[in-house]
Amino acid sequence: MSRVIPVARARLLGLLPDRADWAAVHRSPRRDLLAGLTVAVVALPLALAFGVTSGLGAQAGLITAVVAGAVAAVFGGSNLQVSGPTGAMTVVLVPVVQQFGATGVLMVGAMAGLVLIALAVARLGRYVRYLPTPVLEGFTAGIAVVIALQQVPAALGVSDAHGEKVWAVAFDAVARFVVHPRPAALAVALAVAALMLLGARWRPGLPFSLLGVGAATVLAEVLPVDLARIGALPQGLPAPSLGFLDLAALGVLLPSALAVAALAALESLLSATVADGMTVGERHDPDRELFGQGLANLAAPVFGGIPATAAIARTAVNVRAGAASKLAALTHAVALAAIVLAAAPLVGRIPLAALAGVLLATTVRMVEAGSLWALARATRGDAVVLVLTFAVTVIWDLVTAVAVGVGVAVVLALRAVARSARLEQVPLDQGEHSAEEHALLAEHIVAYRLDGPLFFAAAHTFLLELSEVSDVRVVILRMSRVTTMDATGAHVLGDAIRRLRGRGITVLLSGITPAHDQVLATLGVADDLRREGLLFPDTPAAIRYARAVALSAGGRPKVVAGGDSAAVNGEVRRRTSGIPESQ
Repeated sequence: MSRVIPVARARLLGLLPDRADWAAVHRSPRRDLLAGLTVAVVALPLALAFGVTSGLGAQAGLITAVVAGAVAAVFGGSNLQVSGPTGAMTVVLVPVVQQFGATGVLMVGAMAGLVLIALAVARLGRYVRYLPTPVLEGFTAGIAVVIALQQVPAALGVSDAHGEKVWAVAFDAVARFVVHPRPAALAVALAVAALMLLGARWRPGLPFSLLGVGAATVLAEVLPVDLARIGALPQGLPAPSLGFLDLAALGVLLPSALAVAALAALESLLSATVADGMTVGERHDPDRELFGQGLANLAAPVFGGIPATAAIARTAVNVRAGAASKLAALTHAVALAAIVLAAAPLVGRIPLAALAGVLLATTVRMVEAGSLWALARATRGDAVVLVLTFAVTVIWDLVTAVAVGVGVAVVLALRAVARSARLEQVPLDQGEHSAEEHALLAEHIVAYRLDGPLFFAAAHTFLLELSEVSDVRVVILRMSRVTTMDATGAHVLGDAIRRLRGRGITVLLSGITPAHDQVLATLGVADDLRREGLLFPDTPAAIRYARAVALSAGGRPKVVAGGDSAAVNGEVRRRTSGIPESQ
C-alpha cells in the first residue's frame, strides 16, 4: 500500500495538462475560433434535444454542453474532441430518470466521473481498441433505432405515452395518435428531418439543423397550431450546488454509474480515434481523454447537467471546419454559454417536434448501411455478433448489449483458435534399415506433431484424438510447435500420457519449450517421464530412442545404426532408468 499511493499520485499528476498541450493554439487561432462557432451552431439543437430526451429538460442539455464541453476541452487527451450530451448517453439515462429521478441522474454522473478518473489513473484507456468491430457497429445501429423510437411521442404530439421499454412507449404513442391524430407535430418533425437530410447532400457545410429548428419556431409562432414547446429556460448557468449528493444511495446507483462510465469511456475513445483518422499527425492520449471526461462528468452535475461524453458527429464537424487545437472545442462551449445568457427566452419557444425531427435525421446519418452489410457478409460469426448486439440494444439496454456482444465474440474467437490446434501424425525418418526393420518401425512407432495452442478450448479434442492411438509400442509427441499451454491443456496432456502408458505404450516428449516445461513441472504433469528420462530436447533424439525400444522389444535385429545389441539395450536401460546418455 505504501508504494501504491505514490504511484497513483504520480500518474494523476502526469494526466494534468501542461504548456505543451496548448502549443498548437498559436498555429491558427482564427481558424480555431471559426471552427468553434461552427460547432456551436450545430451543437445547439442537439444539446436541447438530448436534454429533453434524457428527461431532465432542455436546460440540462445546454448546461452539459457548456460545462462538460469546456472541462473536457481543457483536460482531455485530444486536441480536436468536442464533448457534450449524446444520444447514446440518453439511452442509458432514461431508465435512471424513471427509477431514481433527476437527483439520481446527477449522482450517477458524478459517480461515473470518479470511475473514469480511476480508469485513467490505472491506464486502461488503451484497451478499448480491442472491442470487436461487429459489436461497435451493432450497438451503434441499435442506439440509432432506440433514439428514433424515443422521438416518436414528440414527433406525433403525444405527451402521455407509457411503457417500460422505449419501443413499448413508441407503440403506445402510435396507438394514441391513431385515436387522436395531431398532424401539425408530425409535419414539423418530418419537415425538419427532411431539410437536414436533403440539405446535407446539397450543402454539407450549412447548419441545416439550426435553420430547420428556427423555421419551425417562426412558423409555430405565426400559424395557429398547437405544438408543445421546450418551455422557459434559466438565463445563465444556475449556481453550483452539491445538494444532489446522497451517500445512502451510492450502492443502489453504482450499477448505473458503471454503465454510464463504460459508455462514456467507449464513446469518447472511439470519437478520438475517428478524429485522429481524419487528420494527419494527430494522436490522442487515451488515458488523458478518460481523465478529462471524468472531470467533465464531475463538474456537470454540480450545475445541473447530465452525464456527458465526446460526440463523434460534433467532433467530425470540428475537424472539417479546420480546427487544429483545443481552442476550437473551448470556443464551442463559450459560444453556447453566450446563447444561454442572451437567447434563453427565444430558445424556450422551440417546438419539441422540431427537436424530434433533428434527432430523427441524426439517427439516419448514424447508420452506415454499407458497413453493416459488409460486416454481415464477412463471416457467419461476425453476422451473429452484429445482429445479436443490435437486437439486445433495442430490446434491453446498451450495456447488456455490449456485454453479450463481446461475450459471444470471445466464444467464437476461442472456437476458431481451438479449431486451429491440430494433432497430426508425421512420418519418421527411418534411416538406413532393411525392409524388415522398416516394417517393424512403421508398425510399432508413431509420431504426432502438436500445432497451435493447447488450452482449455482445444484440450478435449486433443484428448479424444490421442486416446484413439492403438497397436503401437512407442508414441512420440512433438511439442515444439505448441504456441501456448494453460493448466487445462497441461492436465489433459498428462491424462493422455497416463492412458497410453496404462496400455503399455511408451510415451516420449520432444521439443518442449522452457515456458511450457515450467507449466508442466509446476502442475506435476509428466513427472514419471521426467524421472525416466523420456523428455528429449529435440525430435531426432526421441526418434533414436524410439527405434531402440521398438527394435529391441521386437527381437528382430541385432544391429542399430552401426551399433550392436548391447548398445541398443544399454541405451534402453539408460533412458528407462533415468541415467544421462553421457554417463
